[in-house]
Amino acid sequence: MSVVNTVFSVFSFITFILVCIPFPWHLEAWNTGTCLYMFWTALALLSFFINSVIWRDSAINFAPVWCDITSKIIIGISVAIPAASLCINHRLYCIAAVRSVTRTKQEKYRAIMVDLAIGLGIPVLVMILHYIVQGHRFNIFEEVGCYPFTYNTPPAFFLVYMVPIPIGLTSGAYSILSIIAFRKRHAEFKEILSSNSNLNSNRFFRLMALAGIEVACCIPLSIATIVLNATRGEVRPWISWEDTHYGFSRVDQFPAVLWRSNPNTNTGVEMTRWLVVVCGLIFFAFFGFADEAQKHYKIAFASVAKRVGYTTTSGTTKIGTGNTSSGYVPLF
Repeated sequence: MSVVNTVFSVFSFITFILVCIPFPWHLEAWNTGTCLYMFWTALALLSFFINSVIWRDSAINFAPVWCDITSKIIIGISVAIPAASLCINHRLYCIAAVRSVTRTKQEKYRAIMVDLAIGLGIPVLVMILHYIVQGHRFNIFEEVGCYPFTYNTPPAFFLVYMVPIPIGLTSGAYSILSIIAFRKRHAEFKEILSSNSNLNSNRFFRLMALAGIEVACCIPLSIATIVLNATRGEVRPWISWEDTHYGFSRVDQFPAVLWRSNPNTNTGVEMTRWLVVVCGLIFFAFFGFADEAQKHYKIAFASVAKRVGYTTTSGTTKIGTGNTSSGYVPLF
């Protein structure tokens, strides 16, 4: 295993844990957009981590079914994170514009269904449509593992490469509209947020910043992908379904010394998996140190301390059980 892959394995696993930490309380608050963001990011991180360990020193097709699944996840994640950001920006706009702050169960259910249709439905649809331009089953890169293959033909640009752009543009439009609505209703903004028990001003702006960063990165990266595939790759004409899927069961296997020697392949493959790590770290930076996170950390610490015979009080942790104590340990 190379140093580069070892570093990636460590970072991907740590980031996976960090992304999962805030999931329970966001799920409890029914923050669908952020839950979808965490779900897809964690799923991709776990897949990349497992692949980087299993295929750390080989490109043998150990687990074909696993590769079928994870290669589709890689296709889906390119759309899923922008789609989750669209859910977040749409929700923030609805709140800022005072159009639909969810109050009743019916309104809450409808909002969740819309988010799921965007954040789950669109990525799954793209995974299905990818089969149209999937020239063969998948590729295996040593140190990286399973990786999808897309036949570089004109339909691939419309079905796969270009999909994140309209999602990103729509998300960006909602973000701008949220800012405009906030400026117009600045005086009553606190009152608006008070009607939503799951959102405060700090979380509102953190969500807006997270979604804004994603939009700012999504569109340029998607355009770069299109340009590179159109200029540096050979764009082959679409002849027929049979021609595109000829020898579909084939699995191409690439040793690290071969694919890393190609600058375009090396950059594309490494960026695909490292960008997911960056997305996870950005999310944790916004929500892993927030007030609600610190509150849950304290609850978790108190629960663990109680199980091992500690009782927590304000500012101190008492050692012992029941009414008996043998000393105090300050909390820092």
